[in-house]
Amino acid sequence: MKREEAMKLVENGIAALNEALRAGRSETLERFLETLAKFHHYSFNNALLIALQRPDATRVAGFHAWRKFGRCIKKGEHGIAILAPMARCKSQDKHETATNDRKETIFGFRVAYVFDVAQTEGEPLPAFAQVNGDATGWLNHLEDAVRAEGVTLEYEHIDFPLGAKGISMPGAIMVAPSLPDSEKFAVLVHEFAHELLHQRSDRKQGMSKQVLETEAEAVAYTVCRAFGIDSTTRSADYIQLYRGTEDTLRESLGCVQRTATHVIQLVRQRSEKQNEPTTAVLAA
Repeated sequence: MKREEAMKLVENGIAALNEALRAGRSETLERFLETLAKFHHYSFNNALLIALQRPDATRVAGFHAWRKFGRCIKKGEHGIAILAPMARCKSQDKHETATNDRKETIFGFRVAYVFDVAQTEGEPLPAFAQVNGDATGWLNHLEDAVRAEGVTLEYEHIDFPLGAKGISMPGAIMVAPSLPDSEKFAVLVHEFAHELLHQRSDRKQGMSKQVLETEAEAVAYTVCRAFGIDSTTRSADYIQLYRGTEDTLRESLGCVQRTATHVIQLVRQRSEKQNEPTTAVLAA
C-alpha cells in the first residue's frame, strides 16, 4: 500500500463514521472507541487504520518486534498498514556535529506494517499483566493525576443541576461521594476531560452543550475500556458528535484521542511508580 492509499483509507473511514452518525448509528463510533482504548499509544490516523483493516486486532507489533518475542509471521498473512514518521537529525548549527547539538526532525511519513498476535506463531508470549474491572486502585491514581494537573478535587453532595453526578469548573471538579468506585472513576474522567478539552482552551466557543458532553463522555468511555472498567451506566449517544462534516468529526475525535491517551498515561505512570501491574504494550 502506498502512502496516498493509506491516507485515502483514513479519509474514507472518517466519511463512513460521519455517515453512520448522520444516520443515527452510534455503535459504529463506539467500536472505534474500543480500538482507541486498545491502541491508545498510536496516533488517531493509525488507530483508525488498524480498526478499518483488522477490527478484531488485540495486540499488534512490527515484524522485528515479534521476532524479539520468538514469534514469526504466519505464511500468507498480510500486514496492517500504518503511517510511520520519517525523521532525520539536523544540527542546530551547520558547523556543529556533536550529538548534543543535533535534533531529530520529522520530514514525512511512510507506510509501515504491523501484525496482530493472531497472525503470528512461535514461542508463547510472556505473561502480560492485565488490567481488571476493579476501579478501586485505578481511582486513587486518577485522583492523584487530577490533583497533579492543578485541579482541585472534592467529593461532595451536588444539589444542582438536579441529578448531576459531577461538575467541572475551571480548575475545580466536584463528584458525588455516594457513587460506587467504578462510577466515580467514569465520572471523574468525564469531568477531567472537560477540564482538559474545554476549560483550558477556547474550543467550547460555538459548540453545543451536547457536543461538549459527548466529547467528554467519549474520553471517559475510552479510558474506562483501557482499564477494563465497566462504564455502561454512563454510555453516551455518540451521534451527538455529528456536526455536519468530516472535518468537524475528525477535529472532535482527534481531541478525544489525545485527551484519552494523556489521561491513560498519567494514571499508568502513577501505577508504575508503586510497582503495580499495568498492561504491557508491544512496540511496533
